[in-house]
Amino acid sequence: MSALIYIHGFLSSPASFKSRQLEAWLQENRPEIQYVCPQLTPYPHEVQMLLESLLERLLPQPVYLVGSSLGGYWCTYLAEKYKLAAVLINPSVHPYEMMPDYLYRPIKSYYSDSIYTLTAQHIDEIKAVEVAQLQRPENYWLLLQKGDEVLDYRCAAAKYSVSKQLLEEGGDHSFQNFDRHIGAIIDFLQQTHKNIT
Repeated sequence: MSALIYIHGFLSSPASFKSRQLEAWLQENRPEIQYVCPQLTPYPHEVQMLLESLLERLLPQPVYLVGSSLGGYWCTYLAEKYKLAAVLINPSVHPYEMMPDYLYRPIKSYYSDSIYTLTAQHIDEIKAVEVAQLQRPENYWLLLQKGDEVLDYRCAAAKYSVSKQLLEEGGDHSFQNFDRHIGAIIDFLQQTHKNIT
Protein backbone atom coordinates (compact mmCIF):
# COMPACT_ATOMS: atom_id res chain seq x y z
CA MET A 1 0.00 0.00 0.00
CA SER A 2 0.94 3.64 -0.36
CA ALA A 3 -0.63 6.95 0.62
CA LEU A 4 -0.99 10.38 -0.93
CA ILE A 5 -1.43 13.39 1.32
CA TYR A 6 -3.02 16.45 -0.25
CA ILE A 7 -2.33 19.62 1.74
CA HIS A 8 -4.83 22.34 1.01
CA GLY A 9 -4.22 26.08 1.07
CA PHE A 10 -4.95 28.86 3.54
CA LEU A 11 -8.57 28.79 4.80
CA SER A 12 -9.38 26.00 2.35
CA SER A 13 -10.49 22.44 3.14
CA PRO A 14 -10.70 18.83 1.92
CA ALA A 15 -13.88 19.96 0.12
CA SER A 16 -11.89 22.15 -2.27
CA PHE A 17 -12.23 21.48 -5.99
CA LYS A 18 -8.67 20.15 -6.52
CA SER A 19 -8.94 17.90 -3.48
CA ARG A 20 -12.17 16.36 -4.74
CA GLN A 21 -10.74 15.95 -8.26
CA LEU A 22 -7.66 14.20 -6.94
CA GLU A 23 -9.61 11.91 -4.65
CA ALA A 24 -12.04 10.94 -7.43
CA TRP A 25 -9.20 10.26 -9.89
CA LEU A 26 -7.40 8.02 -7.42
CA GLN A 27 -10.58 6.10 -6.58
CA GLU A 28 -11.19 5.41 -10.26
CA ASN A 29 -7.64 4.85 -11.50
CA ARG A 30 -5.40 3.99 -8.55
CA PRO A 31 -7.57 2.70 -5.69
CA GLU A 32 -4.56 1.05 -4.06
CA ILE A 33 -3.25 4.53 -3.13
CA GLN A 34 -4.82 5.75 0.11
CA TYR A 35 -5.98 9.36 -0.20
CA VAL A 36 -5.55 11.57 2.85
CA CYS A 37 -6.52 15.23 3.07
CA PRO A 38 -6.61 16.57 6.64
CA GLN A 39 -8.57 19.66 7.58
CA LEU A 40 -6.01 22.28 8.63
CA THR A 41 -6.45 25.42 10.68
CA PRO A 42 -4.48 28.62 9.90
CA TYR A 43 -2.44 28.12 13.10
CA PRO A 44 1.03 26.99 11.98
CA HIS A 45 2.17 25.11 15.09
CA GLU A 46 -1.09 23.14 15.15
CA VAL A 47 -0.65 22.31 11.47
CA GLN A 48 2.95 21.24 11.98
CA MET A 49 2.02 18.88 14.81
CA LEU A 50 -0.91 17.41 12.90
CA LEU A 51 1.06 16.81 9.70
CA GLU A 52 4.09 15.35 11.44
CA SER A 53 1.87 13.01 13.45
CA LEU A 54 0.06 11.96 10.27
CA LEU A 55 3.33 11.27 8.44
CA GLU A 56 4.71 9.22 11.28
CA ARG A 57 1.56 7.07 11.35
CA LEU A 58 1.70 6.43 7.59
CA LEU A 59 5.41 5.74 7.25
CA PRO A 60 7.33 3.57 6.39
CA GLN A 61 4.95 2.77 3.52
CA PRO A 62 5.47 5.02 0.46
CA VAL A 63 3.95 8.45 1.09
CA TYR A 64 3.52 11.10 -1.63
CA LEU A 65 2.83 14.79 -1.10
CA VAL A 66 0.74 17.23 -3.15
CA GLY A 67 0.16 20.76 -1.93
CA SER A 68 -1.52 23.88 -3.24
CA SER A 69 -0.67 27.47 -2.25
CA LEU A 70 0.19 27.41 1.49
CA GLY A 71 -0.04 23.63 1.21
CA GLY A 72 2.98 23.78 -1.08
CA TYR A 73 4.95 25.52 1.67
CA TRP A 74 4.03 22.74 4.09
CA CYS A 75 4.87 20.08 1.51
CA THR A 76 8.35 21.53 1.17
CA TYR A 77 8.91 21.38 4.92
CA LEU A 78 7.71 17.76 5.08
CA ALA A 79 9.52 16.62 1.94
CA GLU A 80 12.82 17.90 3.29
CA LYS A 81 12.31 16.51 6.80
CA TYR A 82 11.12 13.06 5.73
CA LYS A 83 12.87 12.76 2.33
CA LEU A 84 9.67 12.54 0.30
CA ALA A 85 8.58 13.43 -3.23
CA ALA A 86 6.26 16.41 -3.58
CA VAL A 87 4.21 18.17 -6.24
CA LEU A 88 3.61 21.86 -5.56
CA ILE A 89 0.74 23.74 -7.22
CA ASN A 90 1.08 27.54 -7.30
CA PRO A 91 2.88 27.30 -3.95
CA SER A 92 3.37 30.06 -1.43
CA VAL A 93 7.07 30.76 -0.91
CA HIS A 94 6.99 33.47 1.79
CA PRO A 95 3.53 33.15 3.42
CA TYR A 96 4.59 35.23 6.41
CA GLU A 97 4.78 38.28 4.15
CA MET A 98 1.01 38.16 3.59
CA MET A 99 0.04 37.24 7.14
CA PRO A 100 0.13 40.80 8.59
CA ASP A 101 -2.97 41.54 6.48
CA TYR A 102 -4.90 38.96 8.54
CA LEU A 103 -3.69 39.69 12.08
CA TYR A 104 -5.97 40.48 15.02
CA ARG A 105 -9.24 40.31 13.15
CA PRO A 106 -11.69 37.43 12.62
CA ILE A 107 -11.08 35.44 9.46
CA LYS A 108 -13.48 32.82 8.12
CA SER A 109 -12.82 29.53 6.40
CA TYR A 110 -13.92 29.40 2.75
CA TYR A 111 -15.75 26.10 3.26
CA SER A 112 -17.19 26.27 6.77
CA ASP A 113 -18.33 28.69 9.45
CA SER A 114 -15.08 28.33 11.40
CA ILE A 115 -13.63 31.66 12.54
CA TYR A 116 -9.94 32.19 13.36
CA THR A 117 -7.76 35.00 14.68
CA LEU A 118 -4.05 35.19 13.87
CA THR A 119 -1.44 36.96 16.00
CA ALA A 120 2.21 37.88 15.60
CA GLN A 121 3.11 34.57 17.26
CA HIS A 122 1.72 32.76 14.24
CA ILE A 123 4.09 34.62 11.95
CA ASP A 124 6.99 33.36 14.07
CA GLU A 125 5.58 29.82 13.86
CA ILE A 126 5.33 29.81 10.06
CA LYS A 127 8.84 31.26 9.72
CA ALA A 128 10.17 28.50 11.97
CA VAL A 129 9.38 25.81 9.38
CA GLU A 130 10.69 27.70 6.34
CA VAL A 131 13.10 25.75 4.13
CA ALA A 132 15.59 28.41 3.11
CA GLN A 133 17.63 26.13 0.85
CA LEU A 134 16.36 22.97 -0.83
CA GLN A 135 18.57 19.99 -0.07
CA ARG A 136 16.79 17.67 -2.53
CA PRO A 137 15.47 19.81 -5.41
CA GLU A 138 15.07 16.72 -7.60
CA ASN A 139 12.24 15.55 -5.32
CA TYR A 140 9.91 18.36 -6.42
CA TRP A 141 7.68 19.07 -9.38
CA LEU A 142 6.42 22.63 -9.54
CA LEU A 143 3.17 23.44 -11.37
CA LEU A 144 2.64 27.15 -12.00
CA GLN A 145 0.20 29.30 -13.94
CA LYS A 146 1.33 32.80 -14.81
CA GLY A 147 -2.19 34.16 -14.32
CA ASP A 148 -2.06 33.48 -10.56
CA GLU A 149 -3.78 36.55 -9.12
CA VAL A 150 -2.77 35.86 -5.50
CA LEU A 151 0.92 34.92 -5.66
CA ASP A 152 3.72 36.06 -7.97
CA TYR A 153 4.63 32.85 -9.81
CA ARG A 154 8.18 34.14 -10.32
CA CYS A 155 8.96 33.71 -6.61
CA ALA A 156 8.25 29.98 -6.76
CA ALA A 157 9.96 29.61 -10.14
CA ALA A 158 13.12 31.10 -8.62
CA LYS A 159 13.07 29.09 -5.38
CA TYR A 160 12.57 25.79 -7.22
CA SER A 161 14.68 26.80 -10.21
CA VAL A 162 16.57 23.51 -10.41
CA SER A 163 13.48 21.36 -9.82
CA LYS A 164 11.18 20.00 -12.51
CA GLN A 165 8.73 22.75 -13.53
CA LEU A 166 5.58 23.13 -15.59
CA LEU A 167 4.84 26.79 -16.32
CA GLU A 168 1.60 27.59 -18.14
CA GLU A 169 0.37 30.85 -19.60
CA GLY A 170 -2.85 32.28 -18.17
CA GLY A 171 -4.75 30.35 -15.56
CA ASP A 172 -5.26 31.55 -12.00
CA HIS A 173 -4.39 30.75 -8.38
CA SER A 174 -6.67 27.72 -8.35
CA PHE A 175 -4.65 26.24 -11.26
CA GLN A 176 -7.23 25.81 -13.98
CA ASN A 177 -7.71 22.37 -15.52
CA PHE A 178 -5.63 20.74 -12.79
CA ASP A 179 -7.24 17.35 -13.45
CA ARG A 180 -5.51 16.91 -16.81
CA HIS A 181 -2.17 16.57 -14.99
CA ILE A 182 -3.15 14.08 -12.29
CA GLY A 183 -1.90 10.99 -14.11
CA ALA A 184 1.50 12.61 -14.70
CA ILE A 185 1.60 13.78 -11.07
CA ILE A 186 1.15 10.23 -9.79
CA ASP A 187 3.80 8.93 -12.20
CA PHE A 188 6.27 11.58 -11.02
CA LEU A 189 5.65 10.87 -7.34
CA GLN A 190 6.05 7.12 -7.72
CA GLN A 191 9.16 7.31 -9.87
CA THR A 192 10.78 9.90 -7.64
CA HIS A 193 10.02 7.81 -4.57
CA LYS A 194 11.80 4.86 -6.19
CA ASN A 195 14.84 7.04 -6.84
CA ILE A 196 14.88 8.26 -3.23
CA THR A 197 14.72 4.79 -1.77
